[in-house]
Amino acid sequence: MGTVVSLFAITVRFCNCGLRLAVVVAEALPWATMGRKRGKQQHSASKSRRETTGTQPCAGIYETSTGTVELRPDAYRSGAWEILVNGVPSSHISDNPAQLDYEYMRWISIGVSAFIDNNLDPDRLRITHLGGGACTLAWHFADRYPSSRNTVVEIDAKLATLVRDWFPIPAAPRVKIRVGDARTVLESVQPNSRDVIIRDVFSGAITPHSLTTIQFARMAARALAANGLYVANCGDHKELTVARSELMTLAKVFPHVAAIADPPMFKGRRYGNIILLASTLPLPTSGDAMAAALTRQLLGGAVPAQYKDEAEVREFMQGGTVLVDV
Repeated sequence: MGTVVSLFAITVRFCNCGLRLAVVVAEALPWATMGRKRGKQQHSASKSRRETTGTQPCAGIYETSTGTVELRPDAYRSGAWEILVNGVPSSHISDNPAQLDYEYMRWISIGVSAFIDNNLDPDRLRITHLGGGACTLAWHFADRYPSSRNTVVEIDAKLATLVRDWFPIPAAPRVKIRVGDARTVLESVQPNSRDVIIRDVFSGAITPHSLTTIQFARMAARALAANGLYVANCGDHKELTVARSELMTLAKVFPHVAAIADPPMFKGRRYGNIILLASTLPLPTSGDAMAAALTRQLLGGAVPAQYKDEAEVREFMQGGTVLVDV
């Protein structure tokens, strides 16, 4: 048996306060894989806009309604693309919706899926995504829960059209894109009509203040069913004043709160993502089976993360302030 040489390249990227870490293995080693194996991919019976128009993604910078979007091929994986909105890394999408390359998206998927599998009917899911990007998470949940109805709220009409043209995102009603301002649209949503609301909205590297306030949290609570879940991707600096204040705010509206992030973020060592969870239902508590399962999944990624339960979060958020409209 001859000598086997392994070549590894490690790339660390930041995306909207998020960390993406990819381990690339030399193609000469066919037995090497990135991460754990995933289940068989499910496909929508309905045709996407790309399937009907024949448009294919092409690298370049394109004008949108609010600026520009750059479509950049993933240098390490065929069929995968990075999306930069107005020069800021915004999303990553591939031909396999089950695979999420941005770690914060993987954390959202783990947290939301655990909640759905334990509290909701997967055949009757209504998920609203505030902030569209490339519709990566919407496509991911449509693939994971084929009967789910995902509504993506995207402020940039041209970006929404381009994403539909470039990628085989399932057609409505599985993934519906609604053009509009996140807060305005949420305010118009019928009460008790959503099971999960995911906020992933950034202007540059920060979330607009109007989407972090107690008034906004009350809108989300009003739109959610009694057993619903609110999720927010919070970008923050090492001082963690934003994350603490957002959690303090959510705790004034929702009886139960929790959070997910990697240890350096919780310790205030860098700029990055903290995923905030809020619900009227109890969330996993350290020591119970659901929290243990969450922890195993979060530790299994390229960037291991921690789940902080309600008691830990209420201690963590001390020093935060309740955010209000200005």
